Amino acid sequence: MPDAGDNACMQTMTGSAAPSAWDRYQPWRRWVEVGFWVVLVVVGATANTVTVLIDEHRVGVAIAAWEPAVWEWSSHLVLLALVPALLWFTRRVPWRVDAWRQALALLLLGSLAWSLLHVAGMVALRKLAYAAQGYTYDFGPWLRGFGYEYLKDVRGFAGLVATIVAYRWFLLRLQGEASVLSAPEDAPATQPPGRPERFLVRKLGKEFLVAAADVEWLQASGNYVNLHVRGRDYPLRTTMAAIELQFDPARFVRVHRSFIVNLDAIAQIEPLDTGDASVLMRDGMRIPCSRRYRDALRPALRAA
Repeated sequence: MPDAGDNACMQTMTGSAAPSAWDRYQPWRRWVEVGFWVVLVVVGATANTVTVLIDEHRVGVAIAAWEPAVWEWSSHLVLLALVPALLWFTRRVPWRVDAWRQALALLLLGSLAWSLLHVAGMVALRKLAYAAQGYTYDFGPWLRGFGYEYLKDVRGFAGLVATIVAYRWFLLRLQGEASVLSAPEDAPATQPPGRPERFLVRKLGKEFLVAAADVEWLQASGNYVNLHVRGRDYPLRTTMAAIELQFDPARFVRVHRSFIVNLDAIAQIEPLDTGDASVLMRDGMRIPCSRRYRDALRPALRAA
């Protein structure tokens, strides 16, 4: 349980406090994330080009200076183009210690697909570059060439996945990760079983309490559900189906397969021509309401 110091930290979270490290990072986050991949590609392609030139000249192989540049930049540019797919894949197949065998098998399959796309893309770019210079690029026997490239790609794939996992772990620690706060064993049963009054948020070595009633909306995000509270999101490792049962159905209503809203935080509902609706929250956030859940929303608002 949080002590007095943690309660003070809780007041800092919910009151008009100075921006946290997470808040200060947000304006820079996109620049840092995109910049990381761009710098990684530029530095890697440039360094490898110079290294190949030195090695080839050292053994007396006469090649044009543009050839190593084409080899390395074609490879790295395709890797850069595949980054969005890699980010999507690592969200769909998160690394979990308790299911590492299944995750490892899927990651190995992913590395194979990654390498196939990488090799096909870079060979295509090299053929175009060589044709522009009046030459023909020969990749050689495909099976042997792909085997050679895969041995390099699988190591690079593993390193990139490890980097992504480590960065997301850092973001969770910076942002704060929620968990269900267990009630004391001798506490009276004032709530239905499995319906917590508060959630415990661990953030950079500190703990905060978040009242369930203060959650404005919930959004599914991979293996997590984000609890949105006063402008901040706290990920809880669960599913929408499970978390829906833990909130009071008289106050929290499912409006979309990925969203649950607190009725007290709704400002207005705007019908759409498609039959769906747009839910405007009091803080200005617009949340989609699908036709499947729209009919149940209005009666819930009238009863609230």
